[in-house]
Amino acid sequence: MIPLTLTLSHKAERRTECSLKDRTVVTGVIGADSHSIGNWILQYALREAGFEVVALGILVSQEDFIHAAIETDAAAILVSSIYGHGILDCEGFREKCEEAGLKGMLLYAGGNLVVGKHDWGEVERKFKEMGFDRVYPPNTLPATAIADLKNDIIARRSNCSTRP
Repeated sequence: MIPLTLTLSHKAERRTECSLKDRTVVTGVIGADSHSIGNWILQYALREAGFEVVALGILVSQEDFIHAAIETDAAAILVSSIYGHGILDCEGFREKCEEAGLKGMLLYAGGNLVVGKHDWGEVERKFKEMGFDRVYPPNTLPATAIADLKNDIIARRSNCSTRP
């Protein structure tokens, strides 16, 4: 694989937290996970709510999410994982985003993020420590994530003193 820092477009260099398009989001199923139904439902709900969805599908690497976010000037990356290894697949994601010029990118994760039964509060805490803005347990309705996404985009927009 070509190192991420060598393959980025010039768009990342000019990106600031306040230059995000408000309606474009990147979705996909991270890592070696091939579960797709929940992600399709989320994509449908996002489109119905007025978002432009860049759907990467299954078996998506962190680098693929990041490249898509840069190329589309996305407002957020929504990562799904059902097979239980999301906590491993998402390690270092925030750092890679920042290295790629995506400082402040909204990062959401949802699904069955860990193997076995764990206290959800601990799972959420770990993902937030890894830099994710929102973390959703299994069976969360898309409307919950969509409402949070709209609120987070509005909050980000209101925190910008100037808009390009």
